[in-house]
Amino acid sequence: MHDKQDESLVVLIEEFLTARATRKPSPHTLAAYRRDLLAVAALIAEDATTPLPLPALSIIELSPRVMRAAFARFAAPRAPASVHRAWSTWNSFFTFLVADGIVAGNPMPAVGRPRALLPQPKPLRGADTPEVLLASAARNEGRQRDPWPERDVAVLAVALCAGLRLSELLALRVGSLGGRSGERRIEVLGKGGRPRVVPIEADLDRVLRDYLDSRVRRFGSRSVRPDSALLVDRRGEPLRRGGLQYLVESCFRRAGIGDRVPRGARLHALRHTFATRLAEDGASAAEIMRLLGHASLASSQTYIEVTAGQQRDAVRANRTNRALAGLGAVGRVR
Repeated sequence: MHDKQDESLVVLIEEFLTARATRKPSPHTLAAYRRDLLAVAALIAEDATTPLPLPALSIIELSPRVMRAAFARFAAPRAPASVHRAWSTWNSFFTFLVADGIVAGNPMPAVGRPRALLPQPKPLRGADTPEVLLASAARNEGRQRDPWPERDVAVLAVALCAGLRLSELLALRVGSLGGRSGERRIEVLGKGGRPRVVPIEADLDRVLRDYLDSRVRRFGSRSVRPDSALLVDRRGEPLRRGGLQYLVESCFRRAGIGDRVPRGARLHALRHTFATRLAEDGASAAEIMRLLGHASLASSQTYIEVTAGQQRDAVRANRTNRALAGLGAVGRVR
């Protein structure tokens, strides 16, 4: 057995996170790994026969019985999806330790975990909401301190017409746009470092060209070198997470559609709208999976299932169907 088996659990957690970083997860994902590992570790330290400070906790103390007790406490105030995510993180952590020869086996199969429910899509509500949002962003409103409608429309259009995640939008370079006329595309670095190519149509291509032309007027031709960030702020600096979220929120406010944006979705609602409209227009789960960069076909299938449910609700609400209900048994002698 590896001589690190008495090493601090906190140290081993950091080694695991360093190893995971080579897979290029988003900073948000890496932070979630750390949060889940340390939260359960803190409960284990508290439950020790003699309570320990967390840095003093050793890996050899993590038996199946200890892990079951800690996860029971961890699960009590949390949603099943959060518990499932933490279980998966700890399972990956122990798999790493086994591979490195630090522990003999993985205790997590002996720890129960709730079934993970796939999150339901949260597209923008209202049949015309995307169009209202884009039209509002395209207006050069005087009340803005430094209006830049070309940039605002480009951000919204890429999210709505290509379905990119926030981290994927931030990672785009000017050189990510490629292909000849009629075959234009965006090269995307997706979740987990998985690349994919999303085709873009002529109208989105025109929006992006207009935006880049406006950027040259503002900051000069050097600002659109292929290795430059595609999305920038009003000073020409690459947009960051908070700045992108604020930009989209301000577009929602200016369009007056705040009540049509699902709670907790915000920018992600634009991606969900893209996928939902694909399903409504007949795209298969496999096509949605490729375009959105899902790792699982099941994630893509949820858009089709939601769309099918919406179609049934629409049929159920049809006035003619309600009229049939009032007919009673047709042809029955009364």
